[in-house]
Amino acid sequence: MKVLYITNEYPPLVYGGAGVHIEYLSKEVAKLADVEVRCYGDQKMFKDNLKAIGYESAATYQNLNRGLQSVFKTIDRDLQIVGEGVDADIVHCHTWYTHMAGIMAKLNFGVPLVVTTHSLEPLRPWKREQLAGGYDFSLWVEKTAIEMADAVIAVSNGTRADVKGLFNVAEDRLKVIYNGIDTDEFRKTSSTENLKRFDFDPAVPYLLFVGRITRQKGIIHLVNAIKYLNPEIPVVLAAGAADTPEIEHEMTEGVKAASQNRGNIHWIREMVDRKTLIELYSHAGVFCCPSIYEPFGIINLEAMSCGTPVVASAVGGIPEVVIDGVTGKLVALEQTAESPFEALKPDVFAKDLATEVNKLMADPQTCQKMSAAGRRRVEETFSWKSIAAQTVDLYKSLIKGK
Repeated sequence: MKVLYITNEYPPLVYGGAGVHIEYLSKEVAKLADVEVRCYGDQKMFKDNLKAIGYESAATYQNLNRGLQSVFKTIDRDLQIVGEGVDADIVHCHTWYTHMAGIMAKLNFGVPLVVTTHSLEPLRPWKREQLAGGYDFSLWVEKTAIEMADAVIAVSNGTRADVKGLFNVAEDRLKVIYNGIDTDEFRKTSSTENLKRFDFDPAVPYLLFVGRITRQKGIIHLVNAIKYLNPEIPVVLAAGAADTPEIEHEMTEGVKAASQNRGNIHWIREMVDRKTLIELYSHAGVFCCPSIYEPFGIINLEAMSCGTPVVASAVGGIPEVVIDGVTGKLVALEQTAESPFEALKPDVFAKDLATEVNKLMADPQTCQKMSAAGRRRVEETFSWKSIAAQTVDLYKSLIKGK
């Protein structure tokens, strides 16, 4: 069996959870089948049963605005990807960026199409701020691909419910297969070698955020929560790759305001490498995931695998990962607005985040129990070996049914 993965992100060009997912899934599936990855970038990698080739846009589309440039470059890359021809038994697409390629592969080459829903465009209305009119295209192409796919993988039961509510997908075509974690790689370390270049003391337990500067990840709400935190708690924000100049400006102003009354806010503006990331998780007192939309949340798995308690919003697939009161604490969004996608004008969410962080940071014994429980949970439930086996079984059923 040969599997063709089509993805916008692939190492070393990874900036989000979908990129982490396809990196590990492709490696594990390559132990069971031949795997080809076609992605966005200049990658050229050949290793045993796994090869990855990157594609760049052939044009710059300079006459278009920034958002539409991104959309047209996406279409350009997808045409190139499928224009190479498809000789795989299964095509598996990740994120809306690659859905046009998946549609063309299925219709032109008669190959079964699998789509993994890492997020859903109708539940990310702030993308219009990023893509302008291109958001209407992303809505259309995602809906078209999901409704014509031979199988749709939801990364959580919460996401499965969203897919059922938004799209016309038969029950037998909709599967739940969780994201995973490499527990050998992501484990607590005593090393601080990669943290020496930053201006904070890793020996003092800190509150940690890791993620992109985007509406979805809710980082602005965490920044707003800082004023309610115990002032002795250091805050480390490993946050880069802003979606738009506007939200980057909002983030900058928010951090500046929060820093007026305390000197222990540390903003790491780069996307750190894997070793640095593991050290950040390992020495944090609490990890915070304030997302307002999160189909799964691999970052929570990473934190738990490194033995760090999590304070997270109770949205999407997060409650299927973080067990409230056992591996961390969940904070409801519903009490802040009629819809979690509205601007959260009341400060309730920020205060609730701070309250849970303050409680945990003041209770080392509970943190220690949550640390052990989180590590145990990821080992028992979220191994990539199991996830790859479930995925390959799905492929086989589709090939058999052709």
